[in-house]
Amino acid sequence: MTQQNKAAAGRRPAKGGDGSSAKQEQLAAFTADNTPHLTTNQGLQIPDNHNSLRAGVRGPTLLEDFILREKITHFDHERIPERAVHARGSAAHGYFEVYKSMSQFTCAEFLQDPAVKTPVFVRFSTVAGSRGSADTVRDVRGFAVKFYTQQGNYDLVGNNIPVFFIQDAIKFPDLIHAVKPEPHNEMPQAASAHDTFWDFASLMPESTHMLMWAMSDRAIPRSLRMMEGFGVHTFRFINSRGESHFVKFHWKPKLGIHGLAWDEAQKIAGKDADFHRRDLWEAIESGNFPEWELGVQMVPQDKEHAFGFDLLDPTKIIPEEMVPVQRIGRMVLNRNPDNFFAETEQVAFHPGHVVPGIDFTNDPLLQGRLFSYTDTQISRLGGANFHELPINKGVCPFHNFQRDGMHRQTIARGQVAYEPHSLIDGKEFRIDGGSGGFQSFPEALEPPKVRRRSPSFDDHFTQARLFFNSQSASEKEHIIAAFRFELSKVEVPAVRQRMVDNLAHVDEKLARRVAEPLGINAPDAKAAAGRAGFREHRFTMPIDESRALSMLDTGDGSIKTRKVAILVADGVDSASLKPIREAIEQAGAQCKVVGPRLGTIASASKRQLDVDATFINMPSVMFDAVLVPAGAQGVEAMSRNGDAVHFVLEAYKHCKAICAVGEGVQMLATLGIGPDAKSAPPGVIVAATPVTNLGDDSAATKIANDFIAAIAKHRHWDRPNVEGVPA
Repeated sequence: MTQQNKAAAGRRPAKGGDGSSAKQEQLAAFTADNTPHLTTNQGLQIPDNHNSLRAGVRGPTLLEDFILREKITHFDHERIPERAVHARGSAAHGYFEVYKSMSQFTCAEFLQDPAVKTPVFVRFSTVAGSRGSADTVRDVRGFAVKFYTQQGNYDLVGNNIPVFFIQDAIKFPDLIHAVKPEPHNEMPQAASAHDTFWDFASLMPESTHMLMWAMSDRAIPRSLRMMEGFGVHTFRFINSRGESHFVKFHWKPKLGIHGLAWDEAQKIAGKDADFHRRDLWEAIESGNFPEWELGVQMVPQDKEHAFGFDLLDPTKIIPEEMVPVQRIGRMVLNRNPDNFFAETEQVAFHPGHVVPGIDFTNDPLLQGRLFSYTDTQISRLGGANFHELPINKGVCPFHNFQRDGMHRQTIARGQVAYEPHSLIDGKEFRIDGGSGGFQSFPEALEPPKVRRRSPSFDDHFTQARLFFNSQSASEKEHIIAAFRFELSKVEVPAVRQRMVDNLAHVDEKLARRVAEPLGINAPDAKAAAGRAGFREHRFTMPIDESRALSMLDTGDGSIKTRKVAILVADGVDSASLKPIREAIEQAGAQCKVVGPRLGTIASASKRQLDVDATFINMPSVMFDAVLVPAGAQGVEAMSRNGDAVHFVLEAYKHCKAICAVGEGVQMLATLGIGPDAKSAPPGVIVAATPVTNLGDDSAATKIANDFIAAIAKHRHWDRPNVEGVPA
């Protein structure tokens, strides 16, 4: 085992499948002389954890009760300030391994040896909401990865969207103040659909490209395991010869990129505010470890100005057709945190935590973040020693002369706390311009000092148009609907008007369709062109569309970890559901039996079927697909049950795969969502005759395979007339 593999394995003792190690750790903390007991933080045994020290059994509590004071004082200070942004998060441990040495481009050690597994800790988050907000709000998602390397910790701090709202960090406080709840009434929570955000965005044309992404389905992911991650900024790779390549980082999910329907996302927020957090936790606990590939787009130093747009502009992407993404390694998340606060909440990321071989560029948004993150972590975690918290501590040795401060854990020895020095062994110790360690790229700087934006940052609409053109028809409709919803919440008509005027520079039809229900004038591109911050400059993209910008047909084509609801009621034909269930579970999906009550139901053959959930406590929005089996009595009972009917209609409305067998087909027809004389709607799989046995040529096998293929498509957005479905 390599040193780094040992470090990865040693970060926490292995936990058995029954959690026995964790139980032993807890018991060891509470047990001495084989007698369970509690202690104070100093190890003093507590005689009674139910009663304070009093002056008489009905008398006042005594101030000398130091056990009470310690317990209450600790409780009073258990909450630390939540993050100003990215407050709501969930996280997991895992490892990263490179596919082959990247020494040609970077001297970063963790990108050299395929045999080394570098431990990582990854935190996903929403940006705008507080810690108590819901998971499925429309928002950017943070995607931050801490690599525990032998050269120090490296933090790749990014989002699930590759661009940002602003070009310069000096506007970040304004952006966040605008998107956060409005200060006079603290509303709305975790939402951008209000006046202050759109007032700001409509006056900042540079935000237009990011708005297209934020109004797309990327902002409402189906799962944290099914979203991309990006470093957002342009960084540098530097090799051992000092040669530089510009680099953009991508995380490509193995399961593909998938989103929720907007109606579904809103309902999930009320049904299960922890939907994404729970999904990640349960996937890891069940052994379905999430996996991403790390991809890079690399541009040689001498090609910096070859694209027409500026590589340092954080509102721009490099289309993959222009610079392909090279997949250089993979990341697997295989362990949940032991303690949410100690790990997920106290983890401190920083884009300035780099290792030799990775360097910064002059991206003005990145430059501001390099200051902001240190300042924020000191305030949030109580002092400058946040790097000594276990979750933030590196696996490699560290040594410097930084001393003292709140929460210091290192016990430094000796009289020397400065450099240069000679008192340790009589020899001079001096670190002054050596060749080892981290070396910044010696980039030439251009005078004079100015407070001005580079003209190469001026074009705000060309890439926004590229993004919109690259979407499928259904994805475009979702973007239009999202803009309509958000702007309908804006009370000031002038703000709505400004925004659609800006959109007219992206796509005239898009702007016109967004404006239609908003009670304002038609979009006026000339009005937008006359506003402050607008730039006429355009560059010409060599491509009109980029396939990589659409979410359709991504992933490995499997249905692993997809959740399928099997609807039942007394009298269901259990024989007809068994072969299909077996097939989809063999394909990696997870099935739950959903009925009118918990406990069991009696099948048509009088067999007892265990019910996992009810139509109410686990509605259709918690599933990816629905199976309606045969059985005249069972289907009739479900057809009379409003919750069951709503379950099926809602799944249809949200364009999910539905399979119906035997009398189940009649139920769909009764609800107006079944097959007509010619064909079934997209994603609806039907078998009029019950199927009972799997086999190479059996009807059950064909139905099961068709259902699996329908689930693998994620959604059937081309399903017609879903807006008329009463769900």
